[in-house]
Amino acid sequence: MAAPPGQLRTGRYFAALLATFAVLYALVFLVGSENTPRLGLDLIGGTTVTLQAETADGQPPTAESLELARQIIERRVNGLGVAEAEVVTEGDTNIVISVPGDDGEQAKQLGQTAQLRLRPLVTQPLPAGQVPTTETAVPTGSGVPTGSAAPTGTGASAGPGTSTESAASFAPGDPTTTDTSAPGSAAPGSSAPGTSAPATTGAPGSGGGGVPTTLEEAQAQLGTLDCSRQEVGAPPEQPESYVAACSTDGSTKYLLAPAIIEGTNVDDANATFDTQGLQGWIVLLDFDGGAQSTWAQYTSEHNVTVTPSDPANLVAFTLDGQVISAPEIQGTIQGQTSITGSFSEDTARDLANSLKYGSLPLTFSQGNAETVSAELGIEQLRAGLIAGGIGVVLVFVYTMLYYRLLGLVTIASLLLSGALVYAVLVILGRQIGFTLTLAGIAGFIVAIGITADSFVVFFERLKDEVQEGRSMRSAVPRAWVRARRTILSADAVSFLAAAILYFLAIGAVKGFAFTLGLSTLLDLVIVFLFTHPLVSVLARKKGFSSPRFSGLGQLTAAAPVEEPTSGARERAAARRRASATASTGNEA
Repeated sequence: MAAPPGQLRTGRYFAALLATFAVLYALVFLVGSENTPRLGLDLIGGTTVTLQAETADGQPPTAESLELARQIIERRVNGLGVAEAEVVTEGDTNIVISVPGDDGEQAKQLGQTAQLRLRPLVTQPLPAGQVPTTETAVPTGSGVPTGSAAPTGTGASAGPGTSTESAASFAPGDPTTTDTSAPGSAAPGSSAPGTSAPATTGAPGSGGGGVPTTLEEAQAQLGTLDCSRQEVGAPPEQPESYVAACSTDGSTKYLLAPAIIEGTNVDDANATFDTQGLQGWIVLLDFDGGAQSTWAQYTSEHNVTVTPSDPANLVAFTLDGQVISAPEIQGTIQGQTSITGSFSEDTARDLANSLKYGSLPLTFSQGNAETVSAELGIEQLRAGLIAGGIGVVLVFVYTMLYYRLLGLVTIASLLLSGALVYAVLVILGRQIGFTLTLAGIAGFIVAIGITADSFVVFFERLKDEVQEGRSMRSAVPRAWVRARRTILSADAVSFLAAAILYFLAIGAVKGFAFTLGLSTLLDLVIVFLFTHPLVSVLARKKGFSSPRFSGLGQLTAAAPVEEPTSGARERAAARRRASATASTGNEA
């Protein structure tokens, strides 16, 4: 049955609220495995490291360089094997690393500048699970073998997460005039220029904390190398060392010679689509003048035309001790280097960014490192929940004493608001990675007062209308019109303050501002779809109109305001006409 004219159609509001809850909780329980909000490290324990970017001119870094640095650091965090680690930018200069559990000490080292190096292969690449045989191993004391053929296109993946089938090959670029003052670089089998010959001591693959690794040590390590357990935090290899390394996807392992070019010599790297040939996406690589001369000399001596079966024709790009690509040299390169292969747009861009920004594009200083134990996190969570519970109970007690039956409306509204907030937190945790911190809990506690204030405004307007002599049924719509504007204005101010605080603040304060703004928006949903319709329904109940139970106070001495009947309106109009006629006669 349709509602009488002028009466609120409460069914529509309740149906909209019910549909909202049905959709949200369907997403909570039917989508994803976690049905609880994500908790921050201050509640579950872990380490938060804040890295502050520094530039030579003291100006804030560009957004592009900060984001690329974040991506590189994120790859390092993933290399630690840490579950649910998070790397985000904060403000214009900071990167925040959040690592749950006990991996915080390794996370503190992730902001150090990585080294990108070009290293020739000593032997052909091996599948990660294969143990080197006498055919593939290097005899002790020998140089780089020339009899082990490397299949064209075999190498590491061009980007993280791709298969080895995406390997590339070098193609000569356009000849250019280069500077002949090349920094000396070592060919495979010799030590790097300006350094002593490889020593015979040191831990395999680690550089011995500064001592180069010999060929024999690297060869021994290759046999036991487990590519499923790559340690990003291990001591960095030295440029003059032989190293055993894995591809970024863990599918291939390599025995690599000393570096011939450092990543700092890479001027530029870009992914582009080859519109004139059949190569598809390619990566164009530019070295600085000195490294270009070194590269031209090396490629003239090691390519498939000159030494078709030499493993040194494959040159690996290593980053953080892992091989990100190992293309084959097709000919002498005197200018821009073109890396071709089975690239997609994403893998080509990933490789270009790795080559261009292999060493972090920015220098970072550790601004803040905070470690919270799991026990302390649980205690803080318990304390936050107790504080919130105390706040809710105090609101319940106050509203029951002051508003009586209307207090029950407040309690029901707050409980529904809490259920709505819970569902939204779970969904936001899955979709955008939002984590609830201790500061966020404080934001919700403050929001309890904002939500209760909306009820107080409405109930006080309703009390004013009733005390002026109107019935509950006629007082509710009049009070709602007056209260609605006040509620919207107050919530708009609260939300604006939270938004400004969120964009200007850093750290935990952002979590406080986010939850405060979120609660303010959800408060409007509850007030408009539940509190107002429920009061409208109760106003039609005879028992609710009693001042003793409703908590709206006694009526004033003035007579109740009633709607005049048609006869009364006619008599009043006749009296006004008679009065007007008498006034005209007196003036005449």
